[in-house]
Amino acid sequence: MKTTLAFDIYGTLIDVHGLTQLLATRLGEGAAAFSSRWREKQLEYSFRRGLMRNYVDFATCTAHALEWTDRTLGTSLDAAFKKQLIAGYATLPAFAEASTAVTEASSRGYRLFAFTNGTLSAMGPLLERAGLRPAFLDVVSTDELKTFKPDPAAYAHFLRRADAVGTHTWLVSSNPFDVTGALSAGLHAAWICRDPRVVFDPWEIQPTVTVSSLCDLVSSIEDAHTRLA
Repeated sequence: MKTTLAFDIYGTLIDVHGLTQLLATRLGEGAAAFSSRWREKQLEYSFRRGLMRNYVDFATCTAHALEWTDRTLGTSLDAAFKKQLIAGYATLPAFAEASTAVTEASSRGYRLFAFTNGTLSAMGPLLERAGLRPAFLDVVSTDELKTFKPDPAAYAHFLRRADAVGTHTWLVSSNPFDVTGALSAGLHAAWICRDPRVVFDPWEIQPTVTVSSLCDLVSSIEDAHTRLA
């Protein structure tokens, strides 16, 4: 059975802090801090919505998180600029190594899927603009279930949609919550840790492999296959 790779999109293939330069035009040196707070609150809102079974799509969580961050930091961004930021999410850049990495994985015979909390209507064009969509057999969204990762149902849904089994499937993500969610659901998981200062959750659940770049993904997975055989 061929191995399936489920690539997370936001933060793994696509740089969620790709609007920092635009933010800097209004916030100067505070742009990076604003972007980080926005991302943290975006994820928190998706987790809370998933637990409450009070679903709105990921774009709505993103907009609500932007409003919260603006109010909390007292940055008083005007409505037109907020609209520009939200529109910018549709054109966030891919990480520099993403295209090379997914092309290599596909050429080595892996079955590649994108697996996201975003909606299909948003993720398809985003991946197309980044030149990544042709590498994937399909895009699987948690929006189809009206929930978010790391809900266990999301990973089960992915396996059904991809016609895959957990023991032959790897989640690829830079997000620790996604990695632990996949491992808890019976998948393998590769954590992409681009910043050595980032600490993985000190739980009993740890990544199958950890790499600093997507470029090291295939070799690390193949080494793990040898180790786990």
